[in-house]
Amino acid sequence: MSGITYVRGDATAPQGKGVKVIAHVCNDLGGWGKGFVVALSRRWPEPEAAYRRWHRERAGNDFALGAAQFVQVGPHLWVANMVGQRGMRTGSKGVPVRYEAIDKALGAVAVRAGELGASVHMPRIGCGLAGGKWSHVEPIVQRRLTGEGVPVTVYDHD
Repeated sequence: MSGITYVRGDATAPQGKGVKVIAHVCNDLGGWGKGFVVALSRRWPEPEAAYRRWHRERAGNDFALGAAQFVQVGPHLWVANMVGQRGMRTGSKGVPVRYEAIDKALGAVAVRAGELGASVHMPRIGCGLAGGKWSHVEPIVQRRLTGEGVPVTVYDHD
């Protein structure tokens, strides 16, 4: 048993009660405009604005592969911008996803979820435009989140 709840629906409209963190993967180039981030930006301007500022000011902050940024978008709702892909295109170095970066970022998400008493909600992170495989990502989610007692719901969009 994975400990992960799988549902059909929209990860930008997380189900259930209590505090929630929506986790998703961003690239390390400051680009925001394709994939799941489009749905986030349709709902809230803050995650995109915070990510772009974080990238722009990266010389003086922790922006890097494996970093996570937490943006509050509602009284009980946060978005975790996780830098988990190198670049945006598949090329000579393979697909953009970086599993070790997702692992590190989910560690930060687990800590923040614990502090907030929150559940974590996500699409199949790293598996869209980043080119990753859920068979690689799921065990990371299990170890970092459900294995630490953090409830996780994964959304498959219709």
